[in-house]
Order: sequence, then structure tokens, then C-alpha cells
Amino acid sequence: MRSSLGSFAILALLAVADLAIAASNDTKSDTTNRQRYGQMLAADSEEDVVSIAAADPDYTCSKTKKCEKGCCGSIDPTNGVGVCGLGPKFCGDGCVSDCGRKGECDPGWGPGWSTDDKCPLNVCCSEFGFCGTTKDFCGGKTVPSPNCGGKSAEKRLIGYYEGWNVHQRPCGNMKPEDIPLGWYTHINFAFALINPKTFHIDPMDADTATLYDAVTGLKRRQTGLEVWIAVGGWAMNDPGPYRTAFSDMAKSTKNQDAFFESLITFMQRHDFDGIDLDWEYPVADDRGGIKDDFANYVQMISRLRRRLNQTGKKYGITITLPASYWYLRGFDIAHLEPHIDWFNVMTYDIHGVWDSTVHSIGPYAYAHTNLSEIETGLNLLWRNNINPERVVMGLGFYGRSFTMKDPKCMTAGCPFKDGAKGGECTGTPGVLSAAEINKIIKNGAKVTFDKEAAVKIVTWDTDQWVSWDDAETLKLKMAYANQRCLGGYVNLFPPSSTRIRTDKINCGRTMVWAIDLDDGTLLKSLTDGMDRKSTFVNPIPKYPLIDLDSDRKKAKDEL
Repeated sequence: MRSSLGSFAILALLAVADLAIAASNDTKSDTTNRQRYGQMLAADSEEDVVSIAAADPDYTCSKTKKCEKGCCGSIDPTNGVGVCGLGPKFCGDGCVSDCGRKGECDPGWGPGWSTDDKCPLNVCCSEFGFCGTTKDFCGGKTVPSPNCGGKSAEKRLIGYYEGWNVHQRPCGNMKPEDIPLGWYTHINFAFALINPKTFHIDPMDADTATLYDAVTGLKRRQTGLEVWIAVGGWAMNDPGPYRTAFSDMAKSTKNQDAFFESLITFMQRHDFDGIDLDWEYPVADDRGGIKDDFANYVQMISRLRRRLNQTGKKYGITITLPASYWYLRGFDIAHLEPHIDWFNVMTYDIHGVWDSTVHSIGPYAYAHTNLSEIETGLNLLWRNNINPERVVMGLGFYGRSFTMKDPKCMTAGCPFKDGAKGGECTGTPGVLSAAEINKIIKNGAKVTFDKEAAVKIVTWDTDQWVSWDDAETLKLKMAYANQRCLGGYVNLFPPSSTRIRTDKINCGRTMVWAIDLDDGTLLKSLTDGMDRKSTFVNPIPKYPLIDLDSDRKKAKDEL
């Protein structure tokens, strides 16, 4: 029976393989996936394999029923049932169907049974030919994490600024002159695009283009402030004319050169200090990527660094990374690192309404900034010896929200039926700004602290649910970033603030998305307790720094 039980272990691993990778290995809160995981562990007991397999019949096979994944191995003549698996035992002699399928990696089968010898990102290859990071894939092997045991000194706080917020939101807008100064060391202006024909810098739209100079002009009021342009973003790789622009640029040195020259002219004209490349995502075919992106991106970044160095000005280069294995595996992070200043890691949006289409997760509500899953994502970097000083952890000044299926089931792991109602200012179902969430709480919503995930869950109006980080949970994540010696925090939505002190921050580096989604409370929680030397920002002049109407007309004329 031991050999049969081992066969079912393969079956069960197939059932949870996507979960272990795409869902950051968190099986504790999803009832269905937890049951599957329990079946895998039960395979080590003396239970009858047929009765276990019958509980999850999708991973059995026969002469007429194919495997969802893997090959259908030899059929038991007593019941006509086979088990799905990979490698020579299942795909070799005696295989009934889908015999050409291969494992993700080679656990020792030899050539021809897997697509690659090793797993991407140095994750573990299980004995069943799947890549993952849990003990079921790695056995007793662990990856040491960096540990500072205190604060990492004099780091950066990066705030992304959504340029479109000024013209596209009916309320809750933040104009450039309203951006709080004295706290952010860097502001990343989101976004510019890449023209798919000329490979020149394209503005998102004419109105957003009018704000470039107003934002970079803030450097005259805050000594040492840097303003960078963020190029790309999720929407750029949505279906449409821009979808393959990154790939098309990366695979051609001619297209790269056209982009480089356009970028330099653009940064010089508008006084930007660097570029944040947000390609979402190389290699991923569901995002317009191709296999060659993996190597092409490294070549492009190395050439971009050389070209920017030739200008005589120290322009910065950063790359935005996902926190999930599924998309991160398309980045050759070990060879990208030497050519950039740091990685901005999107340790938010881990979950959202899109989970409903992910087979291994499904339509269940989970926190989008779960600290346990953040740690799993960052461990992928440590597996590749990435210097934590070059890692900036992302924080969200917003929440991901759901309309729940059953008002009696409102905790993490309960099913949802859609995104929650859009906010009065942001207007997008499934997402709410920090300012909107604070207003909901003031109106009597229920707030629950998920200590293990280090997030807050807010429920209201019977079936509305949102996860987010408030002042308390942001401090927990800041403490984690300090412990892991990270290079900074990133904030994506800044609050309106009257404070004007600035200098180096005595904490790990972070970024926030986004400056314009906050009402002031979250930035205050990030900066309270930071050991800063007090220097002062120049006061706002009585006359406007920039004539926005004139600048808007000029930008539209240039387009």
C-alpha cells in the first residue's frame, strides 16, 4: 500500500500546486484548499488510497477520463481507475493518456520528463516535479532571511502620485501644490506610457501631461526631494495598442535606442531625476509577454544604465516587481540588480476580485496586504541573494473590497460575489481609498483586527467587506521592513498635511501607493516616531509657482 499512497501524494500535490505558488502558499483560510491539503498529508497515513481519491475525483483517470494535469498512469484492472501523475512512472510505459506532459522541474527523473532542470527563482523542486516553497516542496530546507534586529538608518520614503486623480475624480483630488512636503524623499509620477510605434514617451492623456512641471517644481520647496517618472503600469499591458510595447522595445536595440533618447529628452525637459519601470509583466503570455523577455529585459536595462550615465547626470533606475511567484518568475532579478538603484516590490494587491478566476484560489475574500504572504513573496528575493538594501517594500493607502455572497459569513475566507460598491470619489468597484474607508468607519462600520495577517477588516451595509492597513497595521509592516533590513517604504497615496519638516528617515525604506488616496492619517502614522533631523521646507509663495492653465495649453499643443 505504501507505493499506492505515494501515488496519491502526487495526485494531491497536483491539486494544490497552483495554490502553493500563485497564492503564496497560504492554505489556512480557504476551506476547500485546506481540505485538499489535508488529503495530501493523509497520504502518509495507512488510509486506503481509493477512498481518499474518491473524495476528490477530479484527479483520478481512466481510459475515457483524462487528467486535468499530468499523465494517466497504468489502470488498476480491478476497478478501471488510474491516478494522474508525472515522470516516467506515470508518463512512461503503461501510460493511458496525455503521456507527453512534463513536470515543471526534474527531481531526478533524467532528461525528457520535465520542461526545465531547475525551478525559476531557485524555488524547490518536489519529488513529484512541481516547483514551490513550502515544506512539501523543500523538505527541511529553509532560506535565511535578513535580520537587522532594529532600525536600518537614514532610508527613503517613496510616494507614488496618480496624475490622473486631478482630472478624473469628482472629489478627493490632490493637486500637485497639495502634496505634503517634508516627508517623502522621492515622488514617483504615475504614469507615462511607451508609444508602440515610435517607442517614444507618451503621456497617459493630455490633462495628466500638464502636471509634470508642477510636480517636479516641488523640488524648489523641499531640499533634496527627487521626482521620478513611472513608466508603464498594469493598464498598459491590458489588451490594446500598448500591450506589447515593452516586449517589442526589449527585443530590439533600435527600439531601445529610440526610447532612451526620448526618455532623456523628456526627463531633461521636465526636470525628472529618474525612471521607475513598471512592466506588468515580462514573459507572462496573459499580459502580452513572450519567453525572450526574460533575457531581453536584462540587456535593455544594462544598455539604459550605460546611456543614462553618458548624460553626465546621475539619473536613477528602479524596477517594480510583483510579490507573487507566478509573475516574478518572469524577471531575471539576479542579473537585473547590478544595473538598477533598487526594486520597488508591490506587496499589496495580493488578492482581489480577480481571484474568482484563479482555479486554486476562487471567489473567497482575503486581505490584499497579508503580512504572512508578503514574507513569502520577499523570501523569493532572498533565495536569489538580492541585497535587502536594494528592496523597497510597498504599502497601500487603499483597500481591496468585496460584496460578500452570504451576509452571515463575513470573515476572511468567506465567498464573495463581486467587488464592493465603488467609493464616492474613486468610483471603482472593488477598491476604496484610505480617505473613503475612514469615512465608512466614522459612519459606524465594524472593524476587525486580523493579527496574523497584520491587516484590518472593515464590514458595513450587511454585505460590504474591505481589507486595508490603518495606522496600527502600517506600523507593524514598518517594523517588519526594519527587521528585514529593507531599503525603504513606498507609499502610493499621500495625505494632505501641513507639516513642513524634512530630512533623512531612520527606518527601513518603503513606498506607498498612493499619495493622493490618503486623508492625512496614514502618512502621519508612517512618519510619527521617525528619527528626523528637522530642516524646513520653503514656505508656499503668495504667487503660484506654475501657471497651470498656460502649462495645460502648452502641453496639449505639444501633443
